[in-house]
Amino acid sequence: YDGQVVQTPAPGARSMTGHGVGEAPFGGGRLEVEVRAVNHRSFEARSRLPTEIAEHAGFVEETARRALVRGRVEILCRVDGVEAGALALDVGRARAAFEELTALRDALAPREPIPLALLGSVPGLFASRVVDVRTARASLGLAPERACEAVIEMRGREGDVLAADLDARLGLVLDLLARVEDRAPRMVEHARQRLSDRLDKLLGARSAFDASRVEQEIVILADRCDVSEECTRLACHGEQMHEVLGAGAE
Repeated sequence: YDGQVVQTPAPGARSMTGHGVGEAPFGGGRLEVEVRAVNHRSFEARSRLPTEIAEHAGFVEETARRALVRGRVEILCRVDGVEAGALALDVGRARAAFEELTALRDALAPREPIPLALLGSVPGLFASRVVDVRTARASLGLAPERACEAVIEMRGREGDVLAADLDARLGLVLDLLARVEDRAPRMVEHARQRLSDRLDKLLGARSAFDASRVEQEIVILADRCDVSEECTRLACHGEQMHEVLGAGAE
């Protein structure tokens, strides 16, 4: 496995959330990789690998990045059924730890011996050589790729559901828009009648009002009530949204 994961876009709309699990043989046992993805404007990965393969975290994250492209991604790797190989001692770490213990002994109790057993409590001195690097990279490429394929499949299923919901809501908006456009021409006459009725009620027979001034107010009100531009713009956006949803469904 060379690590060159190429994303093959699946047809249909996609959500940005997903979950997937992938497995691959690993040193006589099995490597399981779990990937969880949520929405994010770029790609951001956080991985947790067992100690014996922790050095390959960057490789695993790069595999996920190539496959998923976007999203905040959590990667969890587990190794099961692998027999531990020979233990490898980190000699440099052991020597540095012993020198620090020696310095502490010299400062506190110069004549006290330092048992080597103390080094056993120092974390990270011994590591189990499970598999070689080449074998590890093969499995650490395949298992995450399979997990990401499952994430992409889940994204597609969820995306189709979301697209259908958006299409239904868009249809409702456009139906309401049609009702607004049907009622718009009658808005001015309705406003004129309401204004006249209010003036009649307020003034009654005590005084006449200036009809020309009322008409001026009606003209101003008509200009403020004109929603033709907004309706045209919303219809255009609705058409574009239909095209986007239709392209995703192809």
